[in-house]
Amino acid sequence: MSSTNKNASGPALDQGAPVFDSKTFLKNVTVKAGVYVMLNAAAEVLYVGKAKNLRNRLSSYFRASGLTSKTVALVSRIQQIEVTVTASEREALLLEQNLIKQYKPPYNILLRDDKSYPYIYLSTDHKHPRLSIHRGSKKGKGMYFGPYPSGAAVRESLSWLQKVFRVRQCEDSYYRGRSRPCLQYQIGRCSGPCVNAISDEEYALDVNHTQLFLKGKSVDVSRELADEMERCASALEFEKAAELRDRIGHLQQVQASQCIEGETGDIDIVAGVMDGGTVCVQLLCVRGGRVLGSRSYFPKSQLEESLVSQLEAFVAQHYLIGTGSVDMPREIITNIALDDAALLAGGLSEQAGRQVSISHNVRSHRAKWLNLAMTAAEQNLANRLASSASSLKRFKALQAVLELESKPERMECFDISHSSGEATVASCVVFDGNGPLKSDYRKMNIEGVAAGDDYAAMHQALSRRYKRVKAGEIVMPDILFIDGGKGQLSQAKQVMAELGIEGLFMVGVAKGSDRRAGLEVLIRGDNGREITLPDNSPALHLIQHIRDESHRFAITGHKARRDKARRQSSLESIPGVGAKRRRELLRHFGGLQGVKQASVEDLQRVAGISEKIALQIHEGLRSA
Repeated sequence: MSSTNKNASGPALDQGAPVFDSKTFLKNVTVKAGVYVMLNAAAEVLYVGKAKNLRNRLSSYFRASGLTSKTVALVSRIQQIEVTVTASEREALLLEQNLIKQYKPPYNILLRDDKSYPYIYLSTDHKHPRLSIHRGSKKGKGMYFGPYPSGAAVRESLSWLQKVFRVRQCEDSYYRGRSRPCLQYQIGRCSGPCVNAISDEEYALDVNHTQLFLKGKSVDVSRELADEMERCASALEFEKAAELRDRIGHLQQVQASQCIEGETGDIDIVAGVMDGGTVCVQLLCVRGGRVLGSRSYFPKSQLEESLVSQLEAFVAQHYLIGTGSVDMPREIITNIALDDAALLAGGLSEQAGRQVSISHNVRSHRAKWLNLAMTAAEQNLANRLASSASSLKRFKALQAVLELESKPERMECFDISHSSGEATVASCVVFDGNGPLKSDYRKMNIEGVAAGDDYAAMHQALSRRYKRVKAGEIVMPDILFIDGGKGQLSQAKQVMAELGIEGLFMVGVAKGSDRRAGLEVLIRGDNGREITLPDNSPALHLIQHIRDESHRFAITGHKARRDKARRQSSLESIPGVGAKRRRELLRHFGGLQGVKQASVEDLQRVAGISEKIALQIHEGLRSA
């Protein structure tokens, strides 16, 4: 390993720092493979790259001509470059991705979705196993099928499985409490094992067929169902035969919609298209020859210009450092040839511990899958560009209405939600030039304010948020919207004065006289002027969007907090009564109602309950 640091400066960052001496730097840098890290005057990482020959690669940044404007902007900010030599180009690839994950440089392509990928989970530790969606670590006893590219793809598959195999999907607690069949049984989407509407043997057969289908062995399932249908017909069990016939029909529809081909193929298709400087990468997942679904990504790059380099960066980040729990396929198909295909395949194989191939020139059903992905990418990119054009129109209209010097790039909106003062939650939603920036959304549980005091709740939420903005932990928005009238807006102005934040443009969004959409009144925080816009104003539509989104997000958070509090046992709030004592109490008295009716002496008869604890329980349950 070797490291080379040189002073450099972008003139806009530090007028006193010396200009970067690229000639001296390039004379001393190695020609071996490795990774380079570019830093600015504040020692912040700007860009991380890899190279087979470090000197040749770094020399390309300091050519006298032929550089793009983005590259010129990057080079002008360089203060130092750190170089790490690696044993091979493959090792450099892995190190590069780890450094990108660690530093998240602004000039690298960054995939911002860090959610784990969902699976279909089939429990095996139950008499009547259930199907469900699962994210996170695989700790439960059972079988996991996937990963699926999105939660919507899982839910769609679960809906199909309900129609075909009718394996239960209800929670175990719901299952145990049934005394008669539920609605899913009535509409033919569950076989009713909770009320013994199906024998254990028949249910086990349905579970086995479900497993075979999810493993990609749908032909075997169809064959078994057809054999059983013929047997029932021969035995004059025509109703059962008709039911099996309908199942086979549903299964064939699913097979057709999922493009099942030969029960083989553990493949991801990565199709990229570029237009208007925007890239859409469509990821289509195939497992066991069955298309599980697809997902669109719109990677942002400050430096990479070509579609090839964008796709290479996507494949490296998605599979080597992951955006969640990514399972490595055996084959990756791209719509264009990648220059570093062999290098990437080697790195992926090393990561997976088995052979992973990357190809682009495919035929037969692989070509069909690739066409599906390319069509989806083209359509989604077209929709994105159309949406961006509409969004730009709205932002420019807002700039004109509010008389701003420049188009706003970041906006925040706050709202408060509660039920008669219960479980108060504040929401903060963020919009940028492309619309909702959901990764920056935040919910805040409000504590220590009087029930129903929305002003105090807003004051607390804004104080908590903008203390972090003041400290530089969060980006300062161009506009702060407050869902409310002059009273709520005055709380925002008071918070900013307390924190010493000046120059933040604030707008109150007050409902009209009869609270109908389109009659909102905007109240400027700087001069108190009220603005009423026509209901067809693009600026008003943008404000309504961010206001409605903050309202939706606040209600979602409030309902979740309220429902959690209402589900909580009153025993959980009593000091000294942990999970073990709660379990013993409920077992001894047969439930919470029995515990509530027990005397202090009765409580002391339970193992582990002293007189002191018994008194606390007795008083706690009566005051609850």
